[in-house]
Amino acid sequence: MSATPVFTLPDRRADSAVRLHPLLAGRWSPRGFDASYELTDAELTALLEAARWAPSAANAQPWRFLVGRRGAATFDAIVELLMPGNQAWAPRASLLMVAVADTTEAPTAPWAVYDTGQAVAHLSVQAEELGLAVHQMGGFDAAGVSERFGLAAELKPIAAVAVGRLDPAADLPEPFFERERAPRERRPVSELLIAS
Repeated sequence: MSATPVFTLPDRRADSAVRLHPLLAGRWSPRGFDASYELTDAELTALLEAARWAPSAANAQPWRFLVGRRGAATFDAIVELLMPGNQAWAPRASLLMVAVADTTEAPTAPWAVYDTGQAVAHLSVQAEELGLAVHQMGGFDAAGVSERFGLAAELKPIAAVAVGRLDPAADLPEPFFERERAPRERRPVSELLIAS
């Protein structure tokens, strides 16, 4: 009788020069989601509340979300609008959403995209607190999202977002299987500074 193989991922915590908050150090963007996990209403509410309380220019709060749970029509529509590489793994997520920036309000419209990114960042840290994982994607058809969901011209799709529970044993096609296990790399802080 053979033993069931155990799949483990390497330590994915950030290797930083100083101690980071564990939620920030532990956050990464997996593609291996547990296809059986269903996000609870409480978890979804917590994610959206975290986004709700993100900072924004003049408190305009320009972020909006298209949200679809696995099995719902919105989820399926978002899958169809992802680039093929993302379609290979994203359907295993519990939830797919598209973050949309409302650029209507003046004079804060120029910061709507930045603020929407902050809202998604807050959501991703809250997900980490809940034991969930988030993978943000630029690989989607923004024009297709606008058309499919009838968005006004002022509503700009910014990013697709997959949320779910990590499955280290998820059956991922290459090159994603290897990417899931590759060491995390970041530029050193010195390369990020234009002036100091």
